[in-house]
Amino acid sequence: MSWPDEITLSGEHVRLEPLTPAHHDALVEAVRDGELWRLWYTNIPSPEGMAAEIDRRLGLREKGSMLPFAVIEPASGRPVGMTTYMNIDAASRRVEIGSTWYRKAVQRSPLNTEAKFLLLRHAFETLDCIAVEFRTHFFNHASRRAIERLGAKLDGVLRNHIRSPDGTLRDTCVYSIIAGEWPAVRSHLTFQMQKPRA
Repeated sequence: MSWPDEITLSGEHVRLEPLTPAHHDALVEAVRDGELWRLWYTNIPSPEGMAAEIDRRLGLREKGSMLPFAVIEPASGRPVGMTTYMNIDAASRRVEIGSTWYRKAVQRSPLNTEAKFLLLRHAFETLDCIAVEFRTHFFNHASRRAIERLGAKLDGVLRNHIRSPDGTLRDTCVYSIIAGEWPAVRSHLTFQMQKPRA
């Protein structure tokens, strides 16, 4: 199997387990919470397109360019979204964390911070990555703020980077955390997760 190996990452608020077709029905239910596929500046599967999206992600896994996860809420045991290591560069030990979405009910909860923490810790401390990237649409301001809150730095903007499903051209903001920054980012995220929430 391609690098990195499949793994389940578990925390208090989230479990990330390898994506399988068995997650389909719960993910269809999750994506309906907030009708996330209607957001023009992101590419989230519709309920009707969920099976094809799972197949696409698993196909990229077979090619070695993606490691997809189902995002599980431990309290209910139900999938609430998806995330991935993508654009995997095994030779240079770089990954991107992306193609992430969560049902509306768990957005802005401890789940996202802990999911990113688990993925970053595994990337830097187990996979020995030299850098982890994040990419998002220029107009996805909520995503950009969330990435910046993690401690990632803006590398630049790829203008007219790709064509969006609606035909518009997307400017892509590229962020990264490099290996030398991980100890400070780890301390920052640990502090954020331990803070009492209002």
